[in-house]
Amino acid sequence: MIRPRVLLAEDDALISLHLSDLLAQMGYDVCAAVDDEAAMVVAAAQYRPDLMVVDARLGAGSGLAAVKTILLTEFIPHIFISGLSLRDEELTPGAVILQKPFNEFELERALRSALGLGAADTTDSPEHRP
Repeated sequence: MIRPRVLLAEDDALISLHLSDLLAQMGYDVCAAVDDEAAMVVAAAQYRPDLMVVDARLGAGSGLAAVKTILLTEFIPHIFISGLSLRDEELTPGAVILQKPFNEFELERALRSALGLGAADTTDSPEHRP
C-alpha cells in the first residue's frame, strides 16, 4: 500500500513535530516539513506531494500565499490549519479548514475530506470550502 505523501508547513517547531508524528501514525508519509512560504513553494515542486497541511499564517510569509502560488502549477489537495478565523476571499478553491485547537479525529476527518475519501460524511461540514 502506498502511503500518501504530505507536505507540512508549520512555523512552530513543536507543533510541526507533533503533526509529523500524528500523520505518520495515521499512515501518511511526511515528505517535507517546512516553516516558511518560500521553502513551501520549493518543497512542493521538489516532492510533488499528494496533500498539503498548511498553517495559514507562517512566521516568514504566508501559507495562504504559498498555496496560491503552488496551485498556479497544479492542484494539490490542501488543508489550512489556523487559530484565527479565515475570510472566504483568502481561501483557495477546494480548501479544507481545520481550526486550532483540533483533535486527532478532526485531523483525520479533514485529511479524508481533502483527499476525497469518505466525502459523503464531510463535504457539508463547515471546514470544507468548495
